[in-house]
Amino acid sequence: MATETTESGWDSHLRGLTVTTVASLLGLAAGVGSQTLATGANDRIGLYLVGGAVLVQLPLYSVIGIDTDDFGPKEYLYIAFITFSMWFITWGILLTTGATV
Repeated sequence: MATETTESGWDSHLRGLTVTTVASLLGLAAGVGSQTLATGANDRIGLYLVGGAVLVQLPLYSVIGIDTDDFGPKEYLYIAFITFSMWFITWGILLTTGATV
């Protein structure tokens, strides 16, 4: 069974794995950064960090070599959802355990 490659030369499975990994790691980093930088309940730095993590990914994928011109609304929502989910889970665990980073 042959693997499908996109125009940029990436195998579709490797491309999906790379996108998921980058989104997850940036969400994790945003969660740790939120725990480190947020000072209280009314502080919105956490939202800014997760928003920045989502926005920084598109140029990052181009640098890696993934063709972002093929991305549609489904891919953008997927990237935003995975990044937000990892940020929410990471920061939630850090807040619940009272860990200081």
